Amino acid sequence: MVPVTALWLPILVSAVLVFIVSSLIHMVLKYHKSDYGQVPGEDAVMASLRSHAIPPGDYVMPYASDPKEMQTPEYQEKQRQGPQMVVTVLPNGPISMGSSLAQWFGLSLVIGVFAAYVAGRALGPGADYMEVFRFTGTTALAGYSLGLLQASIWMGKSWATTMKSVFDGLIYALVTAGVFGWLWP
Repeated sequence: MVPVTALWLPILVSAVLVFIVSSLIHMVLKYHKSDYGQVPGEDAVMASLRSHAIPPGDYVMPYASDPKEMQTPEYQEKQRQGPQMVVTVLPNGPISMGSSLAQWFGLSLVIGVFAAYVAGRALGPGADYMEVFRFTGTTALAGYSLGLLQASIWMGKSWATTMKSVFDGLIYALVTAGVFGWLWP
């Protein structure tokens, strides 16, 4: 066994490298550029929604307060007429990239800690590179990718968009696994 505290260096280095790789993916490769499209009549739609002063949060349309309401003809007619949406409303004003980037780095640290814990419980000091790679990579892949699938299953998010993000998670997992294999005590 290797305690998590003995793995602080691979946790930190993997988080830094994942942060750099994710920045390159989004700023250089730009294959996520097509993830979201423009709403037809955007200006008119925004003006109409603005008049309702919708507070930041997550919303669904049409909305039903319980499963019984979903069975009513009125609700079913709303569904038929559409549009049906799952929407996240953000606060007005510029998006705080600093806060989002800090949270992303924090998440990468947390995933590194979980990878360290799992591998540290399964393997001892001097473990084979590929064994360390396998345990930490699998754990990191679960942390970076598996939860993303729910957005397509339950929220109707495009499977193409989700799979691009899952692919990113695979890259982050490989980086994490490589760093742990390299720096394993």
